[in-house]
Amino acid sequence: MYAERLILETDRSGNLKYLPKLPANKQFETIFLVLKDVTKRVKRTPHPDIAGKVKIMGDIFDSVPSSDWDFSL
Repeated sequence: MYAERLILETDRSGNLKYLPKLPANKQFETIFLVLKDVTKRVKRTPHPDIAGKVKIMGDIFDSVPSSDWDFSL
């Protein structure tokens, strides 16, 4: 017996995004450890070379999905 670490990802419904390739004709015992939430929000900041120098000349709200903004519409 040997251990092999696999990190599996699920979609919003809890279904696996992909199935791993496993050896044929083997039995597996699995223990699932849920990793920390990797989808936590990260505060975005501009690069120091351009911070405070950019002018917004038009509608920027259509460039990114509203779910990425920190306000409710």
